[in-house]
Amino acid sequence: MGVEGDFLVFDSGKLINFDKTDKTALSVADSWLVENGRVRSLDKHFQRFEKWVTSIEDFPQGLMENFFDAVSDHLPTEGEWFPRIEFRQQSKLGDRLFLRIRRSPERTSSLTLWSYPEPDPRENPEVKGPDLSLCQQIRRKANLHGADEAVLLDEDGFIADGALSSILWWRGDVLCGPDESTQWLDSITRKELFNLATQAGYQTVSEKCRPEDLNGLEIWSASSLQGVRGVEKWGDLTVGSPQKLTSFRKRLALLGEQIR
Repeated sequence: MGVEGDFLVFDSGKLINFDKTDKTALSVADSWLVENGRVRSLDKHFQRFEKWVTSIEDFPQGLMENFFDAVSDHLPTEGEWFPRIEFRQQSKLGDRLFLRIRRSPERTSSLTLWSYPEPDPRENPEVKGPDLSLCQQIRRKANLHGADEAVLLDEDGFIADGALSSILWWRGDVLCGPDESTQWLDSITRKELFNLATQAGYQTVSEKCRPEDLNGLEIWSASSLQGVRGVEKWGDLTVGSPQKLTSFRKRLALLGEQIR
Protein backbone atom coordinates (compact mmCIF):
# COMPACT_ATOMS: atom_id res chain seq x y z
CA MET A 1 0.00 0.00 0.00
CA GLY A 2 1.49 3.32 -1.07
CA VAL A 3 1.61 6.31 1.22
CA GLU A 4 1.93 10.01 0.51
CA GLY A 5 5.47 10.97 -0.42
CA ASP A 6 6.58 7.52 -1.51
CA PHE A 7 9.27 7.65 -4.20
CA LEU A 8 10.22 4.20 -5.38
CA VAL A 9 12.67 2.76 -7.88
CA PHE A 10 12.08 -0.51 -9.74
CA ASP A 11 15.07 -2.74 -9.04
CA SER A 12 15.44 -6.52 -9.52
CA GLY A 13 11.72 -6.94 -10.10
CA LYS A 14 10.58 -4.91 -7.07
CA LEU A 15 9.59 -1.36 -6.23
CA ILE A 16 11.93 -0.19 -3.48
CA ASN A 17 11.61 2.95 -1.34
CA PHE A 18 14.64 5.19 -1.13
CA ASP A 19 15.19 8.44 0.69
CA LYS A 20 16.55 10.68 -2.04
CA THR A 21 15.23 12.20 -5.24
CA ASP A 22 16.88 11.23 -8.51
CA LYS A 23 18.14 14.46 -10.11
CA THR A 24 18.57 13.12 -13.65
CA ALA A 25 16.41 14.45 -16.47
CA LEU A 26 12.89 13.10 -16.84
CA SER A 27 12.74 11.15 -20.11
CA VAL A 28 9.15 9.88 -19.97
CA ALA A 29 6.31 10.29 -17.47
CA ASP A 30 2.67 9.33 -17.13
CA SER A 31 0.10 9.96 -14.41
CA TRP A 32 -3.55 9.30 -13.64
CA LEU A 33 -6.20 9.91 -11.01
CA VAL A 34 -6.98 7.20 -8.43
CA GLU A 35 -10.28 7.61 -6.57
CA ASN A 36 -10.80 5.02 -3.84
CA GLY A 37 -9.03 2.40 -5.91
CA ARG A 38 -10.73 3.25 -9.23
CA VAL A 39 -8.84 4.45 -12.32
CA ARG A 40 -9.90 5.31 -15.86
CA SER A 41 -8.04 3.45 -18.62
CA LEU A 42 -5.03 2.39 -16.53
CA ASP A 43 -4.05 -0.15 -19.18
CA LYS A 44 -3.93 2.62 -21.77
CA HIS A 45 -1.63 4.71 -19.56
CA PHE A 46 0.68 1.69 -19.27
CA GLN A 47 0.56 1.10 -23.05
CA ARG A 48 1.33 4.73 -23.83
CA PHE A 49 4.19 4.83 -21.32
CA GLU A 50 5.67 1.62 -22.73
CA LYS A 51 5.40 2.94 -26.29
CA TRP A 52 7.27 6.11 -25.36
CA VAL A 53 9.93 4.33 -23.30
CA THR A 54 10.65 1.57 -25.82
CA SER A 55 11.07 4.18 -28.55
CA ILE A 56 14.08 5.34 -26.51
CA GLU A 57 15.50 2.11 -25.14
CA ASP A 58 15.06 -1.66 -25.44
CA PHE A 59 14.23 -3.51 -22.22
CA PRO A 60 14.41 -7.27 -21.60
CA GLN A 61 11.18 -9.05 -22.48
CA GLY A 62 8.70 -8.96 -19.62
CA LEU A 63 10.43 -6.20 -17.62
CA MET A 64 7.86 -3.51 -18.41
CA GLU A 65 4.99 -5.88 -17.67
CA ASN A 66 6.58 -6.71 -14.31
CA PHE A 67 6.97 -3.01 -13.59
CA PHE A 68 3.31 -2.33 -14.34
CA ASP A 69 2.23 -5.24 -12.14
CA ALA A 70 4.32 -3.84 -9.28
CA VAL A 71 2.86 -0.36 -9.81
CA SER A 72 -0.71 -1.70 -9.75
CA ASP A 73 -0.01 -3.61 -6.53
CA HIS A 74 1.38 -0.47 -4.88
CA LEU A 75 -1.41 1.97 -5.78
CA PRO A 76 -3.53 3.09 -2.78
CA THR A 77 -7.11 1.83 -2.73
CA GLU A 78 -8.51 4.50 -0.41
CA GLY A 79 -8.55 8.26 -0.91
CA GLU A 80 -7.72 10.42 -3.94
CA TRP A 81 -4.25 10.15 -5.46
CA PHE A 82 -2.31 11.26 -8.53
CA PRO A 83 0.59 8.79 -8.91
CA ARG A 84 3.24 9.21 -11.58
CA ILE A 85 5.46 6.64 -13.29
CA GLU A 86 8.79 7.81 -14.68
CA PHE A 87 11.63 6.67 -16.91
CA ARG A 88 14.95 8.44 -16.41
CA GLN A 89 17.39 7.27 -19.05
CA GLN A 90 20.44 8.81 -17.39
CA SER A 91 19.73 7.40 -13.92
CA LYS A 92 22.10 4.84 -12.44
CA LEU A 93 19.42 3.50 -10.08
CA GLY A 94 17.85 0.09 -10.71
CA ASP A 95 16.09 -0.20 -14.07
CA ARG A 96 15.64 3.59 -14.34
CA LEU A 97 11.90 3.15 -13.77
CA PHE A 98 10.21 4.97 -10.89
CA LEU A 99 6.87 5.43 -9.14
CA ARG A 100 5.80 8.51 -7.19
CA ILE A 101 2.77 8.36 -4.91
CA ARG A 102 1.21 11.83 -4.63
CA ARG A 103 -2.00 13.19 -3.19
CA SER A 104 -4.45 14.42 -5.81
CA PRO A 105 -4.33 18.20 -6.31
CA GLU A 106 -7.55 20.19 -6.12
CA ARG A 107 -10.04 19.38 -8.85
CA THR A 108 -12.68 21.73 -10.25
CA SER A 109 -15.42 21.60 -12.88
CA SER A 110 -14.49 24.87 -14.61
CA LEU A 111 -11.44 26.99 -15.39
CA THR A 112 -10.08 30.12 -17.05
CA LEU A 113 -7.64 29.97 -19.98
CA TRP A 114 -4.81 32.27 -21.06
CA SER A 115 -3.04 32.12 -24.42
CA TYR A 116 0.73 31.80 -24.07
CA PRO A 117 2.05 34.78 -26.11
CA GLU A 118 4.94 32.93 -27.79
CA PRO A 119 4.97 29.97 -30.22
CA ASP A 120 4.75 26.55 -28.57
CA PRO A 121 8.21 26.17 -26.93
CA ARG A 122 8.08 22.39 -26.32
CA GLU A 123 10.95 20.43 -27.82
CA ASN A 124 9.15 17.08 -27.81
CA PRO A 125 5.41 17.80 -27.60
CA GLU A 126 4.36 14.25 -28.51
CA VAL A 127 5.97 12.66 -25.41
CA LYS A 128 5.12 13.53 -21.82
CA GLY A 129 8.24 14.00 -19.72
CA PRO A 130 10.99 16.03 -21.40
CA ASP A 131 8.92 19.22 -21.43
CA LEU A 132 6.94 18.61 -18.25
CA SER A 133 8.87 21.11 -16.13
CA LEU A 134 8.59 23.72 -18.89
CA CYS A 135 4.83 23.19 -19.13
CA GLN A 136 4.49 23.54 -15.37
CA GLN A 137 6.35 26.86 -15.59
CA ILE A 138 4.05 28.02 -18.38
CA ARG A 139 0.99 27.13 -16.31
CA ARG A 140 2.42 29.18 -13.43
CA LYS A 141 2.68 32.13 -15.84
CA ALA A 142 -1.01 31.63 -16.63
CA ASN A 143 -1.70 31.74 -12.89
CA LEU A 144 0.07 35.11 -12.70
CA HIS A 145 -2.34 36.34 -15.38
CA GLY A 146 -5.34 35.19 -13.34
CA ALA A 147 -5.91 31.99 -15.33
CA ASP A 148 -5.86 28.32 -14.40
CA GLU A 149 -4.31 26.95 -17.60
CA ALA A 150 -2.22 28.19 -20.52
CA VAL A 151 -3.02 27.39 -24.15
CA LEU A 152 -0.07 26.71 -26.43
CA LEU A 153 -0.28 27.99 -30.00
CA ASP A 154 1.91 27.11 -32.97
CA GLU A 155 3.95 29.73 -34.83
CA ASP A 156 0.89 30.66 -36.92
CA GLY A 157 -1.36 31.05 -33.88
CA PHE A 158 -3.26 27.78 -34.19
CA ILE A 159 -4.28 25.86 -31.04
CA ALA A 160 -1.99 22.94 -30.19
CA ASP A 161 -2.54 22.00 -26.53
CA GLY A 162 -3.05 23.24 -23.06
CA ALA A 163 0.16 23.38 -21.05
CA LEU A 164 -1.02 20.32 -19.08
CA SER A 165 -4.29 19.44 -20.80
CA SER A 166 -6.06 19.02 -24.13
CA ILE A 167 -8.32 21.72 -25.52
CA LEU A 168 -11.63 20.67 -27.10
CA TRP A 169 -14.71 22.55 -28.31
CA TRP A 170 -18.25 22.02 -29.57
CA ARG A 171 -19.68 23.28 -32.86
CA GLY A 172 -23.33 22.60 -32.21
CA ASP A 173 -23.49 18.83 -31.75
CA VAL A 174 -19.98 18.17 -33.12
CA LEU A 175 -17.10 17.65 -30.65
CA CYS A 176 -13.85 19.07 -32.06
CA GLY A 177 -10.14 19.12 -31.26
CA PRO A 178 -6.87 20.19 -32.90
CA ASP A 179 -5.96 18.22 -36.02
CA GLU A 180 -2.73 16.44 -36.90
CA SER A 181 -1.21 19.54 -38.53
CA THR A 182 -0.42 20.85 -35.04
CA GLN A 183 1.68 18.89 -32.56
CA TRP A 184 -0.30 17.78 -29.51
CA LEU A 185 0.21 15.17 -26.83
CA ASP A 186 -1.58 11.88 -27.40
CA SER A 187 -4.28 12.41 -24.77
CA ILE A 188 -6.06 9.42 -23.29
CA THR A 189 -8.84 11.63 -21.91
CA ARG A 190 -9.36 13.23 -25.33
CA LYS A 191 -9.80 9.75 -26.82
CA GLU A 192 -12.21 8.78 -24.05
CA LEU A 193 -14.33 11.88 -24.68
CA PHE A 194 -14.34 11.38 -28.45
CA ASN A 195 -15.42 7.76 -27.95
CA LEU A 196 -18.16 8.77 -25.51
CA ALA A 197 -19.40 11.41 -27.95
CA THR A 198 -19.58 8.85 -30.75
CA GLN A 199 -21.43 6.38 -28.51
CA ALA A 200 -23.94 9.11 -27.62
CA GLY A 201 -24.62 9.79 -31.31
CA TYR A 202 -22.53 12.96 -31.72
CA GLN A 203 -20.07 13.59 -34.53
CA THR A 204 -16.37 14.20 -33.80
CA VAL A 205 -14.02 16.26 -35.94
CA SER A 206 -10.40 17.42 -35.77
CA GLU A 207 -9.70 20.84 -37.21
CA LYS A 208 -7.12 23.60 -37.29
CA CYS A 209 -8.31 26.65 -35.36
CA ARG A 210 -7.10 29.83 -33.78
CA PRO A 211 -8.65 30.93 -30.47
CA GLU A 212 -10.75 33.59 -32.20
CA ASP A 213 -12.35 30.85 -34.35
CA LEU A 214 -14.00 29.49 -31.19
CA ASN A 215 -15.87 32.66 -30.27
CA GLY A 216 -19.24 31.77 -28.75
CA LEU A 217 -18.54 28.02 -28.57
CA GLU A 218 -18.61 25.66 -25.58
CA ILE A 219 -14.93 24.96 -24.82
CA TRP A 220 -13.41 22.22 -22.68
CA SER A 221 -10.09 21.38 -21.08
CA ALA A 222 -9.41 17.66 -20.61
CA SER A 223 -6.79 15.78 -18.58
CA SER A 224 -6.33 12.56 -16.65
CA LEU A 225 -6.36 14.48 -13.36
CA GLN A 226 -9.30 16.81 -13.94
CA GLY A 227 -11.32 14.71 -16.37
CA VAL A 228 -13.15 17.39 -18.34
CA ARG A 229 -13.72 20.99 -17.26
CA GLY A 230 -15.73 23.77 -18.86
CA VAL A 231 -13.98 26.98 -19.84
CA GLU A 232 -15.55 30.04 -18.20
CA LYS A 233 -13.25 32.69 -19.64
CA TRP A 234 -10.49 32.92 -22.25
CA GLY A 235 -9.13 36.40 -22.85
CA ASP A 236 -11.54 38.50 -24.91
CA LEU A 237 -13.42 35.52 -26.33
CA THR A 238 -17.12 35.11 -25.73
CA VAL A 239 -17.30 31.57 -24.33
CA GLY A 240 -20.48 29.55 -24.76
CA SER A 241 -22.32 28.07 -21.78
CA PRO A 242 -21.35 24.49 -20.81
CA GLN A 243 -24.51 22.75 -22.04
CA LYS A 244 -22.98 19.29 -22.50
CA LEU A 245 -20.40 19.34 -19.71
CA THR A 246 -22.39 17.78 -16.86
CA SER A 247 -23.51 14.75 -18.85
CA PHE A 248 -20.01 14.05 -20.13
CA ARG A 249 -18.45 14.44 -16.68
CA LYS A 250 -20.87 11.76 -15.49
CA ARG A 251 -20.11 9.50 -18.46
CA LEU A 252 -16.38 9.90 -17.91
CA ALA A 253 -16.66 9.01 -14.22
CA LEU A 254 -18.39 5.75 -15.15
CA LEU A 255 -15.25 4.62 -17.00
CA GLY A 256 -13.36 4.15 -13.72
CA GLU A 257 -12.43 0.53 -12.93
CA GLN A 258 -11.27 -1.04 -9.70
CA ILE A 259 -7.51 -1.60 -9.55
CA ARG A 260 -7.79 -4.82 -7.55
